[in-house]
Amino acid sequence: MGEQESVQPVAPNGAAYEDRGDPTTQQMRTVGQRRREAERKLDLHLEEARHKGEPSATEGEDHSEG
Repeated sequence: MGEQESVQPVAPNGAAYEDRGDPTTQQMRTVGQRRREAERKLDLHLEEARHKGEPSATEGEDHSEG
């Protein structure tokens, strides 16, 4: 009982409690990268949804000869 241990509470994500302050540069880069990827994916899905009801260029053309 004479010694006190300095134990830091652990955050749910495994980081030490004192590290819950500002995010690191690498964390900010990772968040930015994930956000850009998500925005690109969303734009792609929105573009596909806009054109889903439109007939494609090959569907409306008659390619049969004769």
